[in-house]
Amino acid sequence: MPDEKPKHAHETSDANVRHLLIFGVGLSLVVIVGLIVSRAVFHYFVGHQGLGPPASPFENVRTIPPEPRLQVRAPMDLKQYKMAQDGILSSYGWVDQQAGVVRIPIERAIDISLQRGFPVRQAVPEKQVAPKPSEKPADQGKASAADDETP
Repeated sequence: MPDEKPKHAHETSDANVRHLLIFGVGLSLVVIVGLIVSRAVFHYFVGHQGLGPPASPFENVRTIPPEPRLQVRAPMDLKQYKMAQDGILSSYGWVDQQAGVVRIPIERAIDISLQRGFPVRQAVPEKQVAPKPSEKPADQGKASAADDETP
């Protein structure tokens, strides 16, 4: 019986128009009742809960902290600080006069370093280089391999 074909390959009856109309009318009523309830709730809250005065465009303006204000002009203070630091980095002066330590401008320090040169490690001749303890000399490796092969 599983090999038998169905008699009809399509729906034989039409959709019930009466049920579709009832569904459409019911859906329309639900939407209308929802809108009416929403409007009623909105008007209730407008009447019973005032929103206060209208928002001011200056409401989000930053308030100044109470006294004492430690930094009144931050951008100007930063500019002055940077200028002072640049002055220190580009001028001569004493760091510690008792110890004889001075500061010099960065450009001058670079020139002096290039003239004197930088310290380099002295090359060690290969004769003085000792093998590491973990490394075996090449002669020992061959001898030990030959010893292992003897019966």
